Amino acid sequence: MDIIKQYIIQCFYSASNTLRLNTQQIEVLAQLKEVILNSTDIQRDIESMKKITELSRLGIKFGELYRYLTNSSIDFSKFSEKFKEHSQYLVRETTILLNQVNPQTCKVILKKIGSAGAEEPNEIKIDLSNRPDSTPAFEKQTNQELKENLILGDEKDDDDIFFHNFEAEILAPIKSLDSFLKKMNENNYQAEELNRFISIIQKNGEKSVKIGFEIIANMHRILLKALVLIKSRELMPGKDVVESMRACLIVIAAVVRGKEVEITNYLNRAEEFGRKILTTNYRNV
Repeated sequence: MDIIKQYIIQCFYSASNTLRLNTQQIEVLAQLKEVILNSTDIQRDIESMKKITELSRLGIKFGELYRYLTNSSIDFSKFSEKFKEHSQYLVRETTILLNQVNPQTCKVILKKIGSAGAEEPNEIKIDLSNRPDSTPAFEKQTNQELKENLILGDEKDDDDIFFHNFEAEILAPIKSLDSFLKKMNENNYQAEELNRFISIIQKNGEKSVKIGFEIIANMHRILLKALVLIKSRELMPGKDVVESMRACLIVIAAVVRGKEVEITNYLNRAEEFGRKILTTNYRNV
């Protein structure tokens, strides 16, 4: 990953960690992170952000980070202090953005990046749906108590939530899949069980894509790929693999339930695991 994009993303997420976020706000953060990751010209895209009303404040701050990294003589002895400073002054702009948009409106706004202020209307656009791995079959922190509560805890019904049925379907297999992963770690499972969970995760992942929940869809994509690789014996369900898969479950549960808890470590672990299994050909990793 480009060091500039990595620095901006880490500052942005560090700022957001000081906020108490709901499900939709976490989704907005993920959408913006993906745009930054996919940027082929981060300087141009930051300039585009400055010309978009909802993103202008954040774009200005990102521009300051960009200039610091490209135009300054960096004192690495004070790099950590500078990072904290940069993260702090992103908090206000991050809060303003999250209060202005939801996942649906943010997706529309982010598509303007790269085209705002361009001489030709269709010069460059970033399409958030252009994910690196998508096939027809959908194949293509530390706190242990928090982990267990998020996965195993019962959730009360809330008929006022618009996506209640979707949420209920997504959460339904979490507890049983967690138990199954533990059995896999002990090599004590049946092929029929594995096939059943592959089918469930594929179905729920496809629903997540249709609804537009990028984080939830990506966690299902990672889980599905891992289960398929385990079935073909290309991936051994050892402790590290199982814990990485459980990290996916924790992220799904936290995002769907809107838990106001710190899940960055779990999200990072799940995404790193996903990068390995979605982009690498290997056996018995």
